[in-house]
Amino acid sequence: MDYLWTPWRYQYIAGLKKDPERCVFCDIPVDQSPDDLVIARGRLNYIVLNRYPYTTGHCLVVPFRHFAAFHELTSEEAGEMIGLSQRLQLALEQTYHPEGFNLGWNQGRCAGAGVAGHLHLHLIPRWTGDSNLVSAIGETRILPEELQATRTKLQRFFP
Repeated sequence: MDYLWTPWRYQYIAGLKKDPERCVFCDIPVDQSPDDLVIARGRLNYIVLNRYPYTTGHCLVVPFRHFAAFHELTSEEAGEMIGLSQRLQLALEQTYHPEGFNLGWNQGRCAGAGVAGHLHLHLIPRWTGDSNLVSAIGETRILPEELQATRTKLQRFFP
């Protein structure tokens, strides 16, 4: 059996377990560390790279306001969220030339939401053959680019 060690994940996991009331999506927009993965901030939403992406360029569009259910999204938040998502999709197309995209919400833990208490939209660029046996069997993802490099490439589309 092969082991892949990811000690850099422990700090994130341990932090979530210490304070169950803490919401990572409420913390992200105020984080000003060098590891900040925010690409753009709107008035009501922001775009951030997924820290544990399925593919290079996997981003989230997240409302600043904390709420869990899709039906709680206001028209104004939804409008800005869709507009930011469209701009992000164009930026990803021009930067990485994906063959397709997955866009979606996972509402509730049983539906796959890693952060069930704060609604967020996933925008995931896809390429033919990007889901391979390493991911399906080995529960491992192969990513060709560091997150900070992806952030730098995409931020130029959001002056």
